[in-house]
Amino acid sequence: MTGSIIAEDYGRLIVQGADRPGIVSRVSTVLAHHGANVVALDQSTSDPSGGRFFQRTVFHLPGLGAKLAELDQALEDELSGELGLTFRLVEARRRKRVAILVSRADHCLLDLLWRRRRDELHLTVPMVISNHPDLGDDVRGFGIPFFHVPVEKNDKAAAEKEHLNLLKGNVDLVVLARYMQIVSGDFLAEVGVPVINIHHSFLPAFVGAGPYQRAKDRGVKLVGATAHYVTEDLDEGPIIEQDVIRVSHHESAQDLQRKGADVERLVLSRAVAWHCDDRVIRDGNSTIVF
Repeated sequence: MTGSIIAEDYGRLIVQGADRPGIVSRVSTVLAHHGANVVALDQSTSDPSGGRFFQRTVFHLPGLGAKLAELDQALEDELSGELGLTFRLVEARRRKRVAILVSRADHCLLDLLWRRRRDELHLTVPMVISNHPDLGDDVRGFGIPFFHVPVEKNDKAAAEKEHLNLLKGNVDLVVLARYMQIVSGDFLAEVGVPVINIHHSFLPAFVGAGPYQRAKDRGVKLVGATAHYVTEDLDEGPIIEQDVIRVSHHESAQDLQRKGADVERLVLSRAVAWHCDDRVIRDGNSTIVF
């Protein structure tokens, strides 16, 4: 993977579709015709004969902001018709707006906010929403608005309606940073942006409460975490990132949970960073990560 380039006049172009000869050449020709210089390019194909093609290009073009619409139209004319490709063109300097949903566990939330404050994550956080008030002071300490939206057991739809009122049109990504509520298919359809979730990697073996104790009882040797895009199928969306750490019989269930929290922080921060750097391409229920 190439490093992240976020300075002014740098753009990112994400292309995907059916593979065929000449795609890279035609993309490069359009960029060169408009005065762009390609500075990084990653590509992949699932099969050179009739497979799926994926490409992420980073380029420099002086005055990109003023030329973006013209370049977008040129790419549309060249790629969408005969080639049948889809693409996404963005200015690298524009930070994605990321809303975070959380319950009571603070480790993933505070890690994201700390990394954002240190500018390790190229994004803004316009709001944090929680179904509990516990973390309000911590969030406001980062200068970020905190919204407490209780979720009544028999009326989750009301809470989701309030979430949508806060989110729609105001964010580019929603992150569930240990948000201990199941989001509905209606919410996913209405929110209009991707949603990323993080959870321990014991699923589906240890579903529900107390997974670390049950994992300890079974003598697990690895604990880990999975970050994925959220779909209507619970915890079965396209995986972005995973990691594990070794544990031994000497460690308690609390030790396992502490190590699991460490992995969750790292995995979620990587997934969010990669998404915000336009490194992740969804393809059905899978992902390509450049």
